[in-house]
Amino acid sequence: MSSTIFHTVAAAAPAPVSARYSHAVEADGWLHVTGQLPVDPERPDAPLPGDITAQARLCFDNLKRIVSHARYALDDTVFVRIYLRDFDADFAAFNRVYDAYFDDPQRLPSRTTVGVSRLGRDARVEVDIVLFSREKRATASQPHT
Repeated sequence: MSSTIFHTVAAAAPAPVSARYSHAVEADGWLHVTGQLPVDPERPDAPLPGDITAQARLCFDNLKRIVSHARYALDDTVFVRIYLRDFDADFAAFNRVYDAYFDDPQRLPSRTTVGVSRLGRDARVEVDIVLFSREKRATASQPHT
């Protein structure tokens, strides 16, 4: 099995600052995208928005940028993991944003949502995703000549 590591350009997704990681790693048709905080890639040092709706949108926009850079589509998502700093206060509002990005009831990914005590940059939310593409897997399994 071979893998491809994706680092997106700074304007596409926030650059790693406090830790070393790849934005995404592709292996045999699977794309694992690193958890995204609500950081504006054009202004990575700017304060984070205060409300969960704006933060959730930024997380998903960053995920979409990475996914697109790797030549996948958000519709290829099979699993979503969500970390909420204030589960009780933010769960419903987060779900409204989530539903806007995953609006096809026939293609809903599985997911886990957990409450956590702290996230980087004191964010309210972090989201990571796993995607699969049969087309990518077929291409990856072709013999190299």
